[in-house]
This record gives sequence, C-alpha cells and structure tokens, in this order.
Amino acid sequence: MATEKNTEEEVLDTDHAEQRVYELSFHLDPELPETEVKKTYQGLRDAVSGAGTVIAEGEPTKIPLAYTISRSETAGRRDFDTAFFCWIAYETNGEGHAAVSAAVKAETRIVRFLDIRTTKEEAKHAEDMQAVYAQMAAGEPALEEEVVSETELDAALKEVA
Repeated sequence: MATEKNTEEEVLDTDHAEQRVYELSFHLDPELPETEVKKTYQGLRDAVSGAGTVIAEGEPTKIPLAYTISRSETAGRRDFDTAFFCWIAYETNGEGHAAVSAAVKAETRIVRFLDIRTTKEEAKHAEDMQAVYAQMAAGEPALEEEVVSETELDAALKEVA
C-alpha cells in the first residue's frame, strides 16, 4: 500500500496541477547593505507572488548562525557566522514551485536556503510566533498580565470551592 501512495505522489508532482503550500526560508549575505537586503528580499517575494499566493512571511532579520557556513566563491572561500534570515510561505502548483526554485537558485546573494512543503496552519502559526519573538526581543511583554488584588483572588477561590 505504501508503495502505491508514493507512486501516486510522484505522479502528482510531475503533472504540476495540485496546489500545495511551501515554506521558503533563506539566509542572505550579512555584508549586504540594508537597501540591498530589502531589494533582494522584495525581488524573491515578487517571484513567489508571481508564481502563487503568499500566505505568510518573515522579513529579513540579522541573526547569529548556530554554526559557520562556508561557501566557495570565485574569489575564494567565505565563512558566514551571521546572516539575514527571511522566510516566505506560499501556495502554488508544481510549475509555480519550479519557477520559485529557479529564482532562488539564481540569486547569488543567498548563502543557504530551504524550501519545504507545509500547511497553511503551520505557516500562520510561524508568523504568529515570529511576532511574539519580536515583541520579546524589543523588551515588550508578549501578553498583558492582569493585576488581581488579594481580595478578588480570595473571592474567586471561594466561588470555585
């Protein structure tokens, strides 16, 4: 049975008709000026929106990398310890996904990328979590805490008991 399902998925991938949700995440060169980072991100976002529908996204944020990424270039080897991290969740068919993949592979300012299948719910959750992390990084409380007096607390406990 599992073999039949895998074969069916392979057929759906090759006919390019089924709409699927993907999440493209990528690291941009940390030495790029802010204007070039925004321009590169917007160019890739335009390629994604031209091939499908953008569901959620995370604009470029400079982050330290968990490990050094090395890349061979014409001028020699470059090591990256930081990068601008961005992501875009989108829905498209197989043909649109192939177009997005080609655009990403052609962009030389990308240090590394990952393009995976996901769901709309997971993409929206990732967007919500990014907003929470941004609030925490800015020093803002993620949730407003309600201040309750001792008497209100005692009254509420008595009602429950």
